[in-house]
Amino acid sequence: MIHLEWYRIFLHAAKAGNLTKAAEELYITQPSVSYAIKQMEQALSMKLFHRKSKGVELTTEGKQLLLYVEQSFALLEAGEKKMSALKHLTGGELRVGASDSLFKHFLFPYLDTFHKQYHDVRIRLSHGKTSEITARVKEGSIDFGLIHLPIADDPHLDIQAIMTLQDCFVGGEAYRDRDDHSLSAQDISQFPLLLLSPGSSTRRFIEQWFAAQDVTIEADIELGSIDLLIEFAKLGFGVAFVPRSYVVKELAEGTLHELKPAKAIPARSIGITTRRDMTSSVAAAKFLEMLSS
Repeated sequence: MIHLEWYRIFLHAAKAGNLTKAAEELYITQPSVSYAIKQMEQALSMKLFHRKSKGVELTTEGKQLLLYVEQSFALLEAGEKKMSALKHLTGGELRVGASDSLFKHFLFPYLDTFHKQYHDVRIRLSHGKTSEITARVKEGSIDFGLIHLPIADDPHLDIQAIMTLQDCFVGGEAYRDRDDHSLSAQDISQFPLLLLSPGSSTRRFIEQWFAAQDVTIEADIELGSIDLLIEFAKLGFGVAFVPRSYVVKELAEGTLHELKPAKAIPARSIGITTRRDMTSSVAAAKFLEMLSS
């Protein structure tokens, strides 16, 4: 195997047409240049330069080798520039997974700030349920995901809780007189229920809350978007189960009314999940730093 540095010396000698000048450019001695060229010629079993009184000139074979050496060093230089761009966030990409509601109600301002500061970083967003997001993290198709906790322990994932979420039941004008009364789980189950689709962590959570009180529920409307559930609740289609922080404005305006369950709904956590054996990219590390600050 020919040393990479010998190829660098060959390239400078070929461009300069003079071994002494090549040595000066490389800050090494002229004998070191001569030695490297000699070793290359021996390794390749062919002459690379014609020695002339005022310098050197490439042989036919040397000219052919130069084409590949130039391309190789150009690629290496491009790679170094790419690494510099990634390091200084003037390139690269950020890949984040979360539910639509978490993107809108939590991540959006952070993404906006990050994009304004590092506009050359390409942002890729992937939406889905908690189970889908964790699967994408494990397969490496996204850098990290925001998920609803708790989830089952997974040896492949690191999970860090970053905020709490308090859910509530809300309804439109027809439920105004209900917001001052404590309602049992059975009472609430009799209303038309507007819930996220089956399989979502939020749907499993509220089903478990009802089941703990020996109540089985059936959704009247199942949707994949909390924002749509909120809109249907405002229109009077029934009672929606949503995070309270997502409907603060509607509750203040009186377009939605919160129902008070007799048994409190436990708070949930939102967490960041990353793959345990994978180092975060510079862009992902910077964004995670923003989320944690």
